[in-house]
Amino acid sequence: MKKTWLLGFGFFSISITWALYNAFVPFFLDKFLTSTFLIGFMMTIDNYFALFLQPWIGKRSDHTKSTLGKRMPYLLIGMPLAALFGALIPWHTSLLTLVLFMVLMNLSMSLYRSPTVALMPDITPGSKRTQANGVINFMGGIGSILAFGGGAILYEKHHSLPFLTASILTLICLCILLLSIKERRDAVSDVPLEKQEKISFKSQLNRPTLFLLGAIFFWFLSYQGVEALFTLYGKNHLNLTEGQSSFSLAFFSLAFVLAAIPSGLLGSRFGKKRIISIGVIGLIVIFAAISFVDALLPLRLLLLAGGICWAMININSYPFIISLGKEKSIGTRTGIYYLISSLAAIASPPLMGGLIDLMGYSILFYFSSGGMVIALLFLLGVKDKGLARTADDTSAASSL
Repeated sequence: MKKTWLLGFGFFSISITWALYNAFVPFFLDKFLTSTFLIGFMMTIDNYFALFLQPWIGKRSDHTKSTLGKRMPYLLIGMPLAALFGALIPWHTSLLTLVLFMVLMNLSMSLYRSPTVALMPDITPGSKRTQANGVINFMGGIGSILAFGGGAILYEKHHSLPFLTASILTLICLCILLLSIKERRDAVSDVPLEKQEKISFKSQLNRPTLFLLGAIFFWFLSYQGVEALFTLYGKNHLNLTEGQSSFSLAFFSLAFVLAAIPSGLLGSRFGKKRIISIGVIGLIVIFAAISFVDALLPLRLLLLAGGICWAMININSYPFIISLGKEKSIGTRTGIYYLISSLAAIASPPLMGGLIDLMGYSILFYFSSGGMVIALLFLLGVKDKGLARTADDTSAASSL
Protein backbone atom coordinates (compact mmCIF):
# COMPACT_ATOMS: atom_id res chain seq x y z
CA MET A 1 0.00 0.00 0.00
CA LYS A 2 2.98 2.32 0.55
CA LYS A 3 3.96 1.89 -3.10
CA THR A 4 0.36 2.53 -4.11
CA TRP A 5 0.32 5.87 -2.30
CA LEU A 6 3.62 6.81 -3.96
CA LEU A 7 2.27 5.75 -7.36
CA GLY A 8 -0.65 8.07 -6.65
CA PHE A 9 1.66 11.01 -7.38
CA GLY A 10 1.51 10.00 -11.03
CA PHE A 11 -2.27 10.28 -10.97
CA PHE A 12 -1.98 13.50 -8.99
CA SER A 13 0.04 15.11 -11.78
CA ILE A 14 -2.34 13.86 -14.50
CA SER A 15 -5.43 15.04 -12.63
CA ILE A 16 -4.17 18.50 -11.75
CA THR A 17 -3.10 19.09 -15.35
CA TRP A 18 -6.38 17.91 -16.89
CA ALA A 19 -8.49 19.76 -14.35
CA LEU A 20 -6.74 23.05 -15.10
CA TYR A 21 -6.91 22.35 -18.82
CA ASN A 22 -10.66 21.71 -18.76
CA ALA A 23 -11.38 24.62 -16.43
CA PHE A 24 -9.41 27.41 -18.12
CA VAL A 25 -8.65 26.51 -21.73
CA PRO A 26 -12.34 27.09 -22.70
CA PHE A 27 -11.91 30.71 -21.56
CA PHE A 28 -8.86 31.06 -23.85
CA LEU A 29 -10.80 29.56 -26.77
CA ASP A 30 -13.79 31.76 -26.00
CA LYS A 31 -11.69 34.81 -26.96
CA PHE A 32 -11.31 33.50 -30.52
CA LEU A 33 -14.43 31.37 -31.13
CA THR A 34 -18.09 32.35 -30.87
CA SER A 35 -19.57 28.87 -31.31
CA THR A 36 -19.87 26.58 -28.28
CA PHE A 37 -19.76 23.66 -30.71
CA LEU A 38 -16.33 24.74 -31.95
CA ILE A 39 -15.08 25.27 -28.41
CA GLY A 40 -16.32 21.81 -27.47
CA PHE A 41 -14.65 20.36 -30.56
CA MET A 42 -11.31 21.99 -29.72
CA MET A 43 -11.51 20.58 -26.21
CA THR A 44 -11.46 17.06 -27.67
CA ILE A 45 -7.97 17.35 -29.19
CA ASP A 46 -6.42 15.25 -26.43
CA ASN A 47 -8.83 12.44 -27.09
CA TYR A 48 -7.84 12.09 -30.73
CA PHE A 49 -4.32 11.33 -29.56
CA ALA A 50 -5.71 9.02 -26.88
CA LEU A 51 -7.78 7.26 -29.53
CA PHE A 52 -4.76 6.21 -31.56
CA LEU A 53 -1.76 6.48 -29.27
CA GLN A 54 -2.87 5.25 -25.85
CA PRO A 55 -4.07 1.76 -26.91
CA TRP A 56 -0.90 1.30 -28.97
CA ILE A 57 1.39 2.55 -26.21
CA GLY A 58 -0.44 0.51 -23.57
CA LYS A 59 0.01 -2.62 -25.68
CA ARG A 60 3.61 -1.71 -26.54
CA SER A 61 4.48 -1.25 -22.87
CA ASP A 62 3.43 -4.86 -22.22
CA HIS A 63 6.36 -5.89 -24.45
CA THR A 64 8.90 -3.25 -23.40
CA LYS A 65 12.22 -4.36 -21.92
CA SER A 66 14.49 -1.81 -20.21
CA THR A 67 16.55 -1.36 -17.08
CA LEU A 68 13.74 0.89 -15.77
CA GLY A 69 11.03 -1.71 -16.40
CA LYS A 70 8.05 -1.86 -18.78
CA ARG A 71 6.21 1.38 -17.99
CA MET A 72 8.68 3.86 -16.51
CA PRO A 73 10.49 4.79 -19.77
CA TYR A 74 7.24 6.28 -21.10
CA LEU A 75 6.83 8.44 -17.99
CA LEU A 76 10.41 9.63 -18.26
CA ILE A 77 9.80 10.95 -21.78
CA GLY A 78 6.19 12.12 -21.59
CA MET A 79 6.00 13.95 -18.26
CA PRO A 80 8.75 16.56 -18.87
CA LEU A 81 7.38 17.31 -22.34
CA ALA A 82 3.83 17.67 -20.99
CA ALA A 83 5.10 20.03 -18.27
CA LEU A 84 6.87 22.20 -20.85
CA PHE A 85 4.00 22.55 -23.30
CA GLY A 86 1.38 22.89 -20.57
CA ALA A 87 3.24 25.86 -19.13
CA LEU A 88 3.27 27.50 -22.58
CA ILE A 89 -0.52 27.34 -23.14
CA PRO A 90 -1.43 30.64 -21.41
CA TRP A 91 1.35 32.41 -23.32
CA HIS A 92 -0.38 31.92 -26.68
CA THR A 93 -0.46 34.95 -28.97
CA SER A 94 -3.13 33.74 -31.40
CA LEU A 95 -5.55 30.89 -31.98
CA LEU A 96 -2.83 29.14 -33.97
CA THR A 97 -0.27 29.20 -31.16
CA LEU A 98 -2.92 28.24 -28.60
CA VAL A 99 -3.91 25.18 -30.64
CA LEU A 100 -0.24 24.33 -31.24
CA PHE A 101 0.57 24.30 -27.52
CA MET A 102 -2.63 22.34 -26.80
CA VAL A 103 -1.72 19.70 -29.40
CA LEU A 104 1.86 19.32 -28.17
CA MET A 105 0.79 19.04 -24.53
CA ASN A 106 -1.84 16.45 -25.33
CA LEU A 107 0.53 14.46 -27.51
CA SER A 108 3.05 14.40 -24.67
CA MET A 109 0.47 13.26 -22.12
CA SER A 110 -0.67 10.46 -24.41
CA LEU A 111 2.85 9.03 -24.18
CA TYR A 112 2.61 8.21 -20.48
CA ARG A 113 -1.04 8.09 -19.42
CA SER A 114 -1.70 4.39 -20.19
CA PRO A 115 1.66 3.19 -18.77
CA THR A 116 1.02 5.18 -15.58
CA VAL A 117 -2.39 3.56 -15.13
CA ALA A 118 -1.02 0.09 -15.96
CA LEU A 119 1.62 0.44 -13.23
CA MET A 120 -1.07 0.03 -10.56
CA PRO A 121 -2.06 -3.59 -11.41
CA ASP A 122 1.59 -4.32 -12.21
CA ILE A 123 2.73 -3.66 -8.63
CA THR A 124 -0.50 -4.62 -6.83
CA PRO A 125 -1.68 -8.16 -6.01
CA GLY A 126 -5.06 -9.03 -7.50
CA SER A 127 -6.78 -9.05 -4.12
CA LYS A 128 -5.86 -5.40 -3.50
CA ARG A 129 -6.46 -3.75 -6.88
CA THR A 130 -9.86 -2.24 -6.25
CA GLN A 131 -8.70 -0.68 -2.97
CA ALA A 132 -5.48 0.46 -4.69
CA ASN A 133 -7.51 2.11 -7.43
CA GLY A 134 -9.34 4.00 -4.70
CA VAL A 135 -6.04 5.19 -3.23
CA ILE A 136 -4.55 6.43 -6.50
CA ASN A 137 -7.80 8.13 -7.48
CA PHE A 138 -7.84 9.74 -4.04
CA MET A 139 -4.49 11.27 -4.96
CA GLY A 140 -5.86 12.26 -8.34
CA GLY A 141 -8.84 13.88 -6.67
CA ILE A 142 -6.53 15.92 -4.46
CA GLY A 143 -4.95 17.20 -7.65
CA SER A 144 -8.35 18.20 -9.05
CA ILE A 145 -9.30 20.02 -5.83
CA LEU A 146 -6.07 21.98 -5.91
CA ALA A 147 -6.63 22.74 -9.59
CA PHE A 148 -10.20 23.99 -9.23
CA GLY A 149 -9.75 25.68 -5.86
CA GLY A 150 -6.19 26.99 -5.87
CA GLY A 151 -6.20 27.29 -9.64
CA ALA A 152 -9.11 29.73 -9.49
CA ILE A 153 -7.16 31.97 -7.11
CA LEU A 154 -3.96 31.81 -9.16
CA TYR A 155 -5.85 32.38 -12.43
CA GLU A 156 -7.28 35.65 -11.15
CA LYS A 157 -3.76 36.84 -10.23
CA HIS A 158 -2.32 35.88 -13.62
CA HIS A 159 -3.59 33.44 -16.22
CA SER A 160 -0.23 31.69 -16.47
CA LEU A 161 0.20 30.82 -12.78
CA PRO A 162 -2.05 27.72 -12.60
CA PHE A 163 -0.34 26.14 -15.60
CA LEU A 164 3.17 26.97 -14.41
CA THR A 165 2.38 25.51 -10.98
CA ALA A 166 0.98 22.31 -12.52
CA SER A 167 4.12 21.90 -14.65
CA ILE A 168 6.42 22.25 -11.65
CA LEU A 169 4.33 19.72 -9.69
CA THR A 170 4.47 17.30 -12.63
CA LEU A 171 8.27 17.36 -12.59
CA ILE A 172 8.32 16.88 -8.81
CA CYS A 173 5.95 13.90 -9.14
CA LEU A 174 8.18 12.35 -11.81
CA CYS A 175 11.15 12.56 -9.46
CA ILE A 176 9.13 10.91 -6.67
CA LEU A 177 8.09 8.07 -8.98
CA LEU A 178 11.60 7.47 -10.31
CA LEU A 179 13.04 7.35 -6.79
CA SER A 180 10.32 5.25 -5.16
CA ILE A 181 8.98 2.84 -7.80
CA LYS A 182 11.40 0.21 -9.09
CA GLU A 183 9.45 -2.01 -11.44
CA ARG A 184 11.79 -4.98 -11.37
CA ARG A 185 11.72 -4.92 -7.57
CA ASP A 186 8.10 -3.98 -6.94
CA ALA A 187 6.15 -5.62 -9.77
CA VAL A 188 4.03 -8.67 -8.98
CA SER A 189 5.20 -9.98 -12.35
CA ASP A 190 7.72 -7.93 -14.34
CA VAL A 191 8.18 -10.31 -17.27
CA PRO A 192 7.48 -8.65 -20.63
CA LEU A 193 5.49 -10.73 -23.07
CA GLU A 194 7.48 -12.60 -25.70
CA LYS A 195 6.64 -12.04 -29.35
CA GLN A 196 4.76 -15.32 -29.62
CA GLU A 197 2.58 -14.28 -26.68
CA LYS A 198 1.26 -11.09 -28.27
CA ILE A 199 -2.25 -10.18 -27.20
CA SER A 200 -4.65 -8.91 -29.87
CA PHE A 201 -7.33 -6.31 -29.17
CA LYS A 202 -9.95 -8.56 -30.78
CA SER A 203 -9.23 -11.43 -28.41
CA GLN A 204 -10.21 -9.24 -25.45
CA LEU A 205 -13.68 -8.37 -26.73
CA ASN A 206 -15.81 -11.08 -25.12
CA ARG A 207 -19.51 -10.42 -24.54
CA PRO A 208 -19.28 -9.10 -20.93
CA THR A 209 -16.40 -6.83 -21.95
CA LEU A 210 -18.41 -5.40 -24.87
CA PHE A 211 -21.38 -4.61 -22.62
CA LEU A 212 -19.10 -3.01 -20.03
CA LEU A 213 -17.36 -0.95 -22.73
CA GLY A 214 -20.79 0.24 -23.88
CA ALA A 215 -21.57 1.39 -20.34
CA ILE A 216 -18.16 3.06 -20.03
CA PHE A 217 -18.74 4.93 -23.29
CA PHE A 218 -22.06 6.40 -22.21
CA TRP A 219 -21.12 7.39 -18.67
CA PHE A 220 -18.01 9.11 -20.02
CA LEU A 221 -20.15 10.71 -22.73
CA SER A 222 -22.20 12.27 -19.94
CA TYR A 223 -19.30 13.18 -17.67
CA GLN A 224 -16.81 14.53 -20.21
CA GLY A 225 -19.23 17.03 -21.72
CA VAL A 226 -20.09 18.40 -18.29
CA GLU A 227 -16.42 18.61 -17.31
CA ALA A 228 -15.42 20.41 -20.51
CA LEU A 229 -18.34 22.87 -20.65
CA PHE A 230 -19.34 23.41 -17.02
CA THR A 231 -17.29 26.58 -16.52
CA LEU A 232 -18.96 28.12 -19.57
CA TYR A 233 -22.34 26.87 -18.27
CA GLY A 234 -21.72 28.64 -14.96
CA LYS A 235 -20.54 31.84 -16.61
CA ASN A 236 -23.16 32.13 -19.38
CA HIS A 237 -26.19 30.35 -17.88
CA LEU A 238 -25.89 30.97 -14.14
CA ASN A 239 -24.09 34.34 -14.45
CA LEU A 240 -21.22 33.21 -12.23
CA THR A 241 -17.75 34.68 -12.49
CA GLU A 242 -15.02 32.59 -14.11
CA GLY A 243 -13.50 32.01 -10.67
CA GLN A 244 -16.85 30.95 -9.16
CA SER A 245 -17.46 28.51 -12.01
CA SER A 246 -14.06 26.91 -11.60
CA PHE A 247 -14.28 26.82 -7.80
CA SER A 248 -17.71 25.13 -7.95
CA LEU A 249 -16.07 22.13 -9.62
CA ALA A 250 -13.84 21.82 -6.56
CA PHE A 251 -16.92 20.63 -4.63
CA PHE A 252 -17.35 17.76 -7.08
CA SER A 253 -13.65 16.89 -6.76
CA LEU A 254 -13.73 17.16 -2.95
CA ALA A 255 -16.56 14.66 -2.73
CA PHE A 256 -14.76 12.39 -5.19
CA VAL A 257 -11.64 12.44 -3.00
CA LEU A 258 -13.56 11.67 0.19
CA ALA A 259 -15.45 8.83 -1.48
CA ALA A 260 -12.55 7.33 -3.49
CA ILE A 261 -11.13 4.89 -0.92
CA PRO A 262 -14.55 3.92 0.55
CA SER A 263 -15.80 3.25 -3.00
CA GLY A 264 -12.94 0.85 -3.60
CA LEU A 265 -13.63 -0.96 -0.34
CA LEU A 266 -17.35 -1.17 -1.14
CA GLY A 267 -16.56 -2.52 -4.61
CA SER A 268 -14.43 -5.28 -3.12
CA ARG A 269 -17.02 -6.09 -0.46
CA PHE A 270 -20.27 -5.94 -2.41
CA GLY A 271 -19.14 -6.25 -6.02
CA LYS A 272 -18.01 -3.72 -8.57
CA LYS A 273 -21.13 -3.95 -10.71
CA ARG A 274 -23.47 -3.26 -7.80
CA ILE A 275 -21.55 -0.21 -6.55
CA ILE A 276 -21.17 1.18 -10.08
CA SER A 277 -24.92 0.75 -10.64
CA ILE A 278 -25.73 2.76 -7.51
CA GLY A 279 -23.41 5.53 -8.69
CA VAL A 280 -24.96 5.62 -12.17
CA ILE A 281 -28.50 5.83 -10.77
CA GLY A 282 -27.38 8.61 -8.44
CA LEU A 283 -25.95 10.68 -11.29
CA ILE A 284 -29.09 10.20 -13.36
CA VAL A 285 -31.04 11.92 -10.58
CA ILE A 286 -28.40 14.54 -9.74
CA PHE A 287 -27.75 15.68 -13.32
CA ALA A 288 -31.49 16.00 -13.88
CA ALA A 289 -31.85 18.02 -10.67
CA ILE A 290 -29.05 20.43 -11.57
CA SER A 291 -31.06 21.44 -14.65
CA PHE A 292 -33.58 23.12 -12.32
CA VAL A 293 -31.00 24.88 -10.12
CA ASP A 294 -30.18 28.56 -10.58
CA ALA A 295 -28.50 29.38 -7.25
CA LEU A 296 -24.91 28.75 -6.17
CA LEU A 297 -25.48 26.91 -2.87
CA PRO A 298 -27.82 24.16 -4.13
CA LEU A 299 -25.62 23.78 -7.21
CA ARG A 300 -22.56 23.10 -5.07
CA LEU A 301 -24.49 20.72 -2.80
CA LEU A 302 -25.60 18.71 -5.82
CA LEU A 303 -22.04 18.70 -7.15
CA LEU A 304 -20.91 17.28 -3.79
CA ALA A 305 -23.41 14.44 -4.14
CA GLY A 306 -22.39 13.97 -7.77
CA GLY A 307 -18.73 13.59 -6.81
CA ILE A 308 -19.62 10.72 -4.48
CA CYS A 309 -21.58 8.95 -7.21
CA TRP A 310 -18.80 9.48 -9.76
CA ALA A 311 -16.30 7.94 -7.33
CA MET A 312 -18.49 4.83 -7.06
CA ILE A 313 -18.39 4.54 -10.85
CA ASN A 314 -14.85 5.60 -11.68
CA ILE A 315 -13.00 3.81 -8.88
CA ASN A 316 -14.51 0.44 -9.76
CA SER A 317 -14.71 0.61 -13.57
CA TYR A 318 -11.01 0.16 -14.40
CA PRO A 319 -10.48 -2.81 -12.03
CA PHE A 320 -13.73 -4.25 -13.42
CA ILE A 321 -12.49 -4.15 -17.03
CA ILE A 322 -9.15 -5.67 -15.94
CA SER A 323 -10.93 -8.45 -14.05
CA LEU A 324 -12.69 -9.63 -17.21
CA GLY A 325 -9.36 -10.61 -18.80
CA LYS A 326 -6.06 -12.26 -17.93
CA GLU A 327 -2.98 -10.91 -16.19
CA LYS A 328 -0.90 -10.82 -19.37
CA SER A 329 -3.43 -8.49 -21.04
CA ILE A 330 -3.32 -5.65 -18.46
CA GLY A 331 -1.60 -3.13 -20.74
CA THR A 332 -3.79 -4.05 -23.71
CA ARG A 333 -6.99 -3.78 -21.68
CA THR A 334 -5.81 -0.47 -20.23
CA GLY A 335 -5.43 0.79 -23.79
CA ILE A 336 -8.92 -0.44 -24.73
CA TYR A 337 -10.37 1.26 -21.65
CA TYR A 338 -8.83 4.56 -22.70
CA LEU A 339 -9.83 3.99 -26.33
CA ILE A 340 -13.51 3.82 -25.38
CA SER A 341 -13.37 6.66 -22.86
CA SER A 342 -11.55 8.75 -25.46
CA LEU A 343 -14.20 8.04 -28.09
CA ALA A 344 -16.79 9.32 -25.62
CA ALA A 345 -14.70 12.36 -24.82
CA ILE A 346 -14.29 13.10 -28.54
CA ALA A 347 -18.02 12.89 -29.18
CA SER A 348 -19.35 14.59 -26.07
CA PRO A 349 -18.08 18.22 -25.96
CA PRO A 350 -18.84 19.08 -29.62
CA LEU A 351 -22.17 17.23 -29.46
CA MET A 352 -23.18 19.03 -26.27
CA GLY A 353 -21.77 22.28 -27.62
CA GLY A 354 -23.87 21.94 -30.78
CA LEU A 355 -27.00 21.24 -28.73
CA ILE A 356 -26.24 24.28 -26.56
CA ASP A 357 -25.95 26.43 -29.70
CA LEU A 358 -29.37 25.20 -30.80
CA MET A 359 -31.26 24.92 -27.51
CA GLY A 360 -29.33 26.86 -24.87
CA TYR A 361 -27.20 25.82 -21.89
CA SER A 362 -30.12 24.21 -20.06
CA ILE A 363 -29.78 21.14 -22.32
CA LEU A 364 -26.35 20.28 -20.86
CA PHE A 365 -27.50 18.35 -17.80
CA TYR A 366 -30.60 16.87 -19.44
CA PHE A 367 -28.32 15.29 -22.02
CA SER A 368 -25.93 14.06 -19.33
CA SER A 369 -28.74 12.46 -17.35
CA GLY A 370 -29.97 10.66 -20.47
CA GLY A 371 -26.50 9.33 -21.21
CA MET A 372 -26.32 7.82 -17.74
CA VAL A 373 -29.65 6.04 -18.34
CA ILE A 374 -28.19 4.32 -21.42
CA ALA A 375 -25.02 3.45 -19.47
CA LEU A 376 -27.14 1.74 -16.83
CA LEU A 377 -28.89 -0.39 -19.47
CA PHE A 378 -25.53 -1.59 -20.83
CA LEU A 379 -24.24 -2.27 -17.32
CA LEU A 380 -27.20 -4.50 -16.58
CA GLY A 381 -26.11 -6.70 -19.50
CA VAL A 382 -22.66 -7.46 -18.01
CA LYS A 383 -22.42 -11.10 -16.92
CA ASP A 384 -18.95 -12.22 -15.92
CA LYS A 385 -19.47 -15.83 -14.86
CA GLY A 386 -16.92 -18.27 -16.18
CA LEU A 387 -14.34 -15.69 -17.28
CA ALA A 388 -10.71 -15.59 -16.22
CA ARG A 389 -10.12 -13.28 -13.30
CA THR A 390 -7.99 -12.88 -10.25
CA ALA A 391 -8.93 -14.39 -6.92
CA ASP A 392 -10.34 -11.20 -5.49
CA ASP A 393 -12.44 -10.61 -8.60
CA THR A 394 -13.91 -14.09 -8.34
CA SER A 395 -15.06 -13.44 -4.77
CA ALA A 396 -16.30 -9.98 -5.64
CA ALA A 397 -18.21 -11.32 -8.65
CA SER A 398 -20.26 -13.59 -6.41
CA SER A 399 -22.20 -10.57 -5.28
CA LEU A 400 -22.74 -9.13 -8.78
